[in-house]
Amino acid sequence: MSKSPFNDQQMANVCKALGHPVRIQILRYLLKEDQCVCGRIVEALPLAQSTVSQHLKVLKDAGLVRGTINGPSTCYCVNKETLTRLGLTITSELAPCRENV
Repeated sequence: MSKSPFNDQQMANVCKALGHPVRIQILRYLLKEDQCVCGRIVEALPLAQSTVSQHLKVLKDAGLVRGTINGPSTCYCVNKETLTRLGLTITSELAPCRENV
């Protein structure tokens, strides 16, 4: 991925993935831990393993999270490049015009 702003479809996909509070909680947890095994995410949230896995899949499909298979488990981390592009898109294309005050 490049460090250019998202096009409209990419932005819509990322925003859709961020549209659930549990996914925000997962991202916050992963940013705090820097990376983690799915089982620890389940321990941190009051949700079933299958529910956490579904949310992780949505985040991964949107490019917000990367997963690496490590033996019987998967290690997840935040794709910081995607977060950078999200911030760039918001600040450069969607931020309100600043007027001289």
